[in-house]
Amino acid sequence: MQMKTTEQNRATDPRRRQLLEDIKKTKFALDCAYSNFENVVDPDLVDSSIYELKAVQMRYRFLLRQAELLDSVT
Repeated sequence: MQMKTTEQNRATDPRRRQLLEDIKKTKFALDCAYSNFENVVDPDLVDSSIYELKAVQMRYRFLLRQAELLDSVT
């Protein structure tokens, strides 16, 4: 019974819902960044795409770590 209550709390936790929404948006941004990188040909745009890709990757990793921390607390 305790396990069920904990799962219900996780589902209704606004921090968790916001974090999951941020992860979803960042995953979409990451997919877009990969697509942009694969399709650019101009050297300046290649550099720009690399920086964008790295930035989004770092944000995605950060959000995943936050999700792990939140899961370990609740």
